[in-house]
Amino acid sequence: MDLRIFTEPQQGASYETLLTVAKASEDLGFDAFFRSDHYLKMGSADGLPGPTDAWITLAGLARETKRIRLGTLMTAGTFRLPGVLAIQVAQVDQMSGGRVELGLGAGWFEEEHKAYGIPFPKEKFARLEEQLAIVTGLWATETGRTFSYDGTHYQLTDSPALPKPAQSKVPILIGGHGAKRTPRLTAQYADEFNLPFASIEDTERQFGRVRAAAEAVGRKADDLVYSNALIVCVGKDDAEVARRAASIGREVAELKVNGLAGSPAEVVDKIGRYGAVGASRIYLQVMDLDDLDHLELISSQVQSQLS
Repeated sequence: MDLRIFTEPQQGASYETLLTVAKASEDLGFDAFFRSDHYLKMGSADGLPGPTDAWITLAGLARETKRIRLGTLMTAGTFRLPGVLAIQVAQVDQMSGGRVELGLGAGWFEEEHKAYGIPFPKEKFARLEEQLAIVTGLWATETGRTFSYDGTHYQLTDSPALPKPAQSKVPILIGGHGAKRTPRLTAQYADEFNLPFASIEDTERQFGRVRAAAEAVGRKADDLVYSNALIVCVGKDDAEVARRAASIGREVAELKVNGLAGSPAEVVDKIGRYGAVGASRIYLQVMDLDDLDHLELISSQVQSQLS
């Protein structure tokens, strides 16, 4: 079971904070550091000092880390034109020596679009499908040849399809709860399917849909990585769990139901139950980015038992 650190910087984090967490994640043996792609806080957080751009952040981290993989859950398809996104991701992959993964979603948070003057189209899913075709098509085009695309939402003419990523294939992550279109797109384009903030029962059901969709297009279902994203709150004892829950404005009982919370043994047991329905990777949503002791505890007493 791979454990990855997943952050939500729009809730309030500077680049320096993210760099500290990414370096700690690398030093503590976690598989990857991922971040959300949002420009506006949610809920009661103050969001200070303000948003950081996902791909600018990852570019910086690419030069400041050595081993850990870097990516997004999920890049918003509404934020960037697909040709521009392909260039950005390829460049960051080069800067990292081939450690980047692209999680790409349709975009959903209308308020952040209004706040920063970003168009919020109605046909987001259809645009996402074209974006996936374009980004993967540009990267797959042989050097020296050109790529063209004539879609409903995007048109490219004789693109040189450069630059190329360092990796021969940048892993693509698609995720979500959709019953039909999401599994179909995953089967067509993704290397990993991620289900965020779902119960074990819902995870088993959605993984089954994705597996069936993969087999329907002639892929082996086991060619895909299946993962979950879940909030994490671990403590050595009940008091420490309660303190960490309070620091992020959540209740322990609710976190135990909807996330990974409690003692290391409790969290290892619950991760094992996700593994039993097909998950081989967990993105640990860490909300208090100043609590590096939390990461150390997870590394030493949770990750060590899952290795």
